[in-house]
Amino acid sequence: MAVLMLGLGLLAGRAFCAVAEPKEKAWNILASGVAEKSALKRADAVQTLGLLPRDARARALAEKALGDESPRVRAGAAIALGDMRSARSIPKLTVALSDKDPIVVLSAAHSLLVMNDHKAYDVYYAVLTGQRKAGRSLVAQQRADLDDPKKLAVFGIETGLAFVPFGGIGVSAYKLISKNSSDAIRAAAAEVLAQDPDPESRTALIDAISDHSELVRIAALKAIAARGDAGLLTTVVPAMDDEKDAVRYVAAAAAIRLVGVAREPQTGIVKPAKNN
Repeated sequence: MAVLMLGLGLLAGRAFCAVAEPKEKAWNILASGVAEKSALKRADAVQTLGLLPRDARARALAEKALGDESPRVRAGAAIALGDMRSARSIPKLTVALSDKDPIVVLSAAHSLLVMNDHKAYDVYYAVLTGQRKAGRSLVAQQRADLDDPKKLAVFGIETGLAFVPFGGIGVSAYKLISKNSSDAIRAAAAEVLAQDPDPESRTALIDAISDHSELVRIAALKAIAARGDAGLLTTVVPAMDDEKDAVRYVAAAAAIRLVGVAREPQTGIVKPAKNN
C-alpha cells in the first residue's frame, strides 16, 4: 500500500510539473516582454495582460506599466486594466486621466467607461468641445495631438479601440473618416456622451448639431436620440433641413424617436413610449 501511495504521489507530482512548467515559461515570457528595451514590445506585452482577468500578478504588472516612460506603454497598460475589468485599478486609471499624452488619457477613459465609472465622460466631453467641464481647458499639446489625424489613426490601429462611430452613420459619411480622423474621434466622443446624465454634456450635444463636421453633427443627433430627452426635439427639427443628406436622415429618425418618448414625472427620466 505504501508503495502504491508513493507511486500515486509521484504521478501527481509529475502531472503538477507538467502543468506548472508551461505556466512558468509563460510568465517568464510576459515578464521579459514588459521589461524589453523596445517600447513597442513592452506595449504589446503589457496590453496582452488584459487577457488575464482576476489575476493579481497581471494587474500588478499593468498598474506598474501606467508609470512607464513611453506613452504607448502607458496607454497599453490602461487598456489592459479595462480589459481585465480591474475595479481595484480605478483610482490609478483616474490618475491617468491627467496624463500629458491624450492617447493615454483616452485609453484610461475607455477603460473607466467599460467599468461604468462616470469620470470617463469628462474626457469625452473635452474631446468633443476642446474644454474640460467647469471651463478647464485641454493642455495645448493634448489639443494638438487630438487634431493630428495620423496619430489618431495609428492609435486606432494599434489598440483596436472603437473610437470611430462606424455604426449607423451612413455610407457617405463613413467615407469621410479617412480624411477627417480628428472629426471622427470627436464624433465618437459625442456618441459616448449619450449616456452621460450631466447637463453640460446635454448642452455640448446641442451645440454639436451645428458643428462644421458632418460626422460630428450625425453623432450628436444619434446621441440626442439615444438620450430619449423629448425636450430636445426642438433642437433636432432644424437639422432636418441640413445640407447633407446623411445628417437629414439621422435628424428625421431622431425626431421620430423623440416624438414617441414619454417623460416620467419628477425624475426627469425619459422612456420610449410603448407600442400598442
